[in-house]
Order: sequence, then C-alpha cells, then structure tokens
Amino acid sequence: MAQRDTSSLSVEAASVRPQQSAWQRMRANGSVRFGAIFLFILIFISVFAPCLGTVDPTLFDAASRDLLPGKFGEIMTLEGEVLKHQFLMGSDSFGRDIYSRVIYGTQVSLLVGLLTALASLALGIVFGLLSGYIRWVDSVVMRVMDGLMAIPSILIAIALVALWRGSITTVIIAITIPEIPRVTRLVRSLVLSIREEPYVEAAIAIGTPTWRIMLFHILPNTVAPLVVQGTYICAAAILVEAILSFLGVGLPPDIPTWGNIMAEGRPQFIQYPHNIFFPGIFLAITVLAVNILGDGLRDTLDPKMAKRL
Repeated sequence: MAQRDTSSLSVEAASVRPQQSAWQRMRANGSVRFGAIFLFILIFISVFAPCLGTVDPTLFDAASRDLLPGKFGEIMTLEGEVLKHQFLMGSDSFGRDIYSRVIYGTQVSLLVGLLTALASLALGIVFGLLSGYIRWVDSVVMRVMDGLMAIPSILIAIALVALWRGSITTVIIAITIPEIPRVTRLVRSLVLSIREEPYVEAAIAIGTPTWRIMLFHILPNTVAPLVVQGTYICAAAILVEAILSFLGVGLPPDIPTWGNIMAEGRPQFIQYPHNIFFPGIFLAITVLAVNILGDGLRDTLDPKMAKRL
C-alpha cells in the first residue's frame, strides 16, 4: 500500500517538475546569467547616459583634438564657455569626448536592436501563422519571402537607407525587412507541425473559429523558439546598424553611434587606434552577450536540449 502511494507521488512529481523547472534551468544556466546581466548593464547605461556621460557628446574643441585616453584638455560648451576636461577614452579628430559618445551610442544600438527584433517578430508571426494555416495564402506569402531571402540582407538595408533620408526610423525599417522572411519561415514550420496535433484537430471538429485556433491554440506553442530567434535578430540588428553607419549610409554623423565613431576614427587608426578600439570593444561584447543569451535560452527552452542538461 505504501509502495503504491510512493509511486503515485513520484509520478505526480514527475508531471509537475517540467513545468516548474524552466525558470530554474534558466537561473542555473551560466549563458543566460551572463547574457542577462550584461544586457541589464547596457540598459542601465543607456537609461542613465546623461548622468554617466561626462559631457555632451556633440561638444568639441579644436585645441583638444586626438588626445590619448586619460589626458586632460579643454572643451567648449554650447554657450561658448571653455572648460577643463579629462578625456577618459581620449578625443577624436574634432576634439569630442569619445567616452561620452560611446555611452550615448549605447542608446542608439539598443533602441535599434530591440525595435528591430520586436517589429520582425510581430510581422513574421502574422505572415507565418497565415501561410502555415491557410494553404492558399502560403503559396503567395512564401514566394515573396523566398524572393527577399535571395537578396543579401545588407544590400537590402543599404538600398532602403539610400532611398530615404538617414534616420533611426529608416535604419530600423531597413534592417527589419530582411529579417521578416526568417521569422516567417520559422513560424510557418512550427504551425505546419502544430496544426496536426490532436488538440488542434479537436478544436476544428467542434467548430472553433480559425482566428481563435491560431491565437489561442497554435501561437502560444511558438513562443519559446521565437524568444530565442528574437535575441539573434537583436544582435544582428546592432551589428548591421554599426556596419551601415561605418559605411556612411546609416545614421547621420552628428548622432553618436558606435559605427559613426569608428568611421570617423578610421583615417587615423594607425596613429590613434583608441578612436576605433573602444566603440569596437563595446560593439563586440554587446553582440557576443546577446548571442550567448540566445544560446542559453535555446538550451533551457528547447525540450530536446533541456533533457541533456
């Protein structure tokens, strides 16, 4: 009798454990912790950039051009007042503080990355649900997506930015469009497998409306893969924005971004490598941290990978 009770309790515990262990697995995963902590630090830097930045990133003084990191110099305020200032990361060829420009550049990079990921996921979910569940829509939508994927994403982004005036909105749209087909194909493949599940067939049998099946029966089962895909899109968007700005077809030079800072320091890289080194380090670590976070989420949210942990 006692053995029956023990076995029943063990079966019940086994059925509850997978539902309760997802958050515990994420907390125990080193990749998730590292990526989440660094992403939180970046968000903190971007929110409090006016407090962390020592001066306005647009202020400059010709007498303080190309100073090495840690050197003191002068900087002219918007009111024409000249102040003595320590350039923690040195100054560029215009006498602007690289440290403040890198700190403010965090705002642009995170904004572009997060908004691009959200927009790509939102549009990809809509197209993926429709093409995966409605067969006549599939033949139309997927041919358009295949056409977009045939063109390199960086070329699409450069072409779109060249057509319109460079701004944050334009850059986000230009980076989002090439990412939509990837999300659409992912959602479509998930929908094609989920729609054959017994609970979906049962919902169809009792006359559940199509929109309700897609929103309440199919969409919730695509959340985990989409969260992982969103982290990769965010990292790619940050990198593409820096590439566009570095090539001179992204955001205007007066907006402090990591790509703009590196582009302005490129002609003097041999003599003053700090102009490229500091924004490059921030860019590399940010992309690496977001990708590591995505790998950790994949390991914890994917049932097949979770069984190996």
